[in-house]
Amino acid sequence: MMQLLLFLLGFLLFIGLILAHEWGHFITARKNGVKVEEFGLGIPPRAWSRKLKSGMILSLNWLPLGGFVKLKGEHDADSEPGSFGAASLKAKTKILLAGVSMNVLVGLVILTVLAFIGIPKIITPQTVGEEQFSVKRDAKVIQREVLAGFISPGSPAQQIGLRSNDVILKIASGGQEKTIKNTQQLHDATQAFGGQKIALTFKRGSKAITKSVQLRSPSEVEKSLKTADPKGYLGVSPNEFEVMRSTWSAPVVAVGFSAQLFKLTFQGLWHALSGLGSIIAGISTGNHQARQNGQSLATSQVGGPVAIMEVLWGGGTLGFRFMLIIVAVISLTLALMNVLPIPALDGGRLFVILFSRLLRIRISPRAEELIHGMGMAFLLTLFVLITIVDVHRFF
Repeated sequence: MMQLLLFLLGFLLFIGLILAHEWGHFITARKNGVKVEEFGLGIPPRAWSRKLKSGMILSLNWLPLGGFVKLKGEHDADSEPGSFGAASLKAKTKILLAGVSMNVLVGLVILTVLAFIGIPKIITPQTVGEEQFSVKRDAKVIQREVLAGFISPGSPAQQIGLRSNDVILKIASGGQEKTIKNTQQLHDATQAFGGQKIALTFKRGSKAITKSVQLRSPSEVEKSLKTADPKGYLGVSPNEFEVMRSTWSAPVVAVGFSAQLFKLTFQGLWHALSGLGSIIAGISTGNHQARQNGQSLATSQVGGPVAIMEVLWGGGTLGFRFMLIIVAVISLTLALMNVLPIPALDGGRLFVILFSRLLRIRISPRAEELIHGMGMAFLLTLFVLITIVDVHRFF
């Protein structure tokens, strides 16, 4: 029940990120004299709408993962008073970047609060090759747990029903009990009790569960290490879940973590583009292995709505702090993606406007619609492909 409640809270906070982004566009447009014709949550078709006294339409649309603010005269060439096109270049820049700024602000606020009350450690040398940013002289570990990761089929862990994200608490056998606080302690305990019947205590949600099972023997484990299918005594890949708390450095931690996330996201985008290049090269040359390797590299770096729902659902098992850091990461990622010069996105619209000013050419409304229409078609196609990949990945 708690996991479901946290998932729903996470989903509502995700919708809040979209509202914050669009509210940034809305309030900045109003302050710069541009009329807002519609404020929509979700992607059309419409499910509900209401026209306000100001003439603006509030709408709810059927696809919840998105939103929009429709401005009067959105073409750069429009000149009617109160239109986006008639606004100054400075005003247009502020309007287009307002949504990105709101997402960065929301992300920084959440991370600052988290750093002060305890921020989960999600960046480790094991996951990305570096430690999560912190101010070491002001960082204190307030929680450290060992989580079950991948459960090996047919293993003792699977036999007792251990699941991913269960917290492993202790192992007891023959009157001896070993408390588990880190992955090394888990390894040492299972090795010490190898081949014996143990009582494994783990936590799922708020409930502690104890199950008995016999571990694999040392000879079985050692023999498997010489094969292509190595086995462990318990048969679970553990992950350490650590929460660190800061005081005066909380805002610094928020900024440093955000910069680290942006850097890692750019690295992920580069790997995805490299993988896409390998796919194209593999198809053009008939090299099946190159195409397959490129596909694996590209798809491992991206995630869409299904991946977001999967992460939010999984985060519900790890508590409120983990849910908040997921929302903060999504907010910062939305900001970064929207500022990229991709047609149809905020950064792409600004890029087209600045490009036309630089070359001193007038882009017609039809040409502008074609540019952003092609960008939207590309994004929708990518959206569908990523969703298909996510479905195969998680189900």
